[in-house]
Amino acid sequence: MKREKKSLSYDEQNLLGEIQLAQNAMDSAFSNFQQVTEPDLIDCYIYMMNAATKRYKFLIERARSMNLKGYNEPVMTHYEDRL
Repeated sequence: MKREKKSLSYDEQNLLGEIQLAQNAMDSAFSNFQQVTEPDLIDCYIYMMNAATKRYKFLIERARSMNLKGYNEPVMTHYEDRL
């Protein structure tokens, strides 16, 4: 018995792509934050991590409200514990 795969609409595919981009932005900002020592750059990357995290949380809530599957559950403590 084969299980039918539900094809995703354009909006659903776009949302999953945006979730991945937001996750990549968080990873990039965190990685850069770990590398800098200049106070202005530290502030900049903290701002970028916070902005990316808020966007990611917003997108995850949107996906949940649409009952959309196919994204990784958020693991926010990775970032929040280090700020």
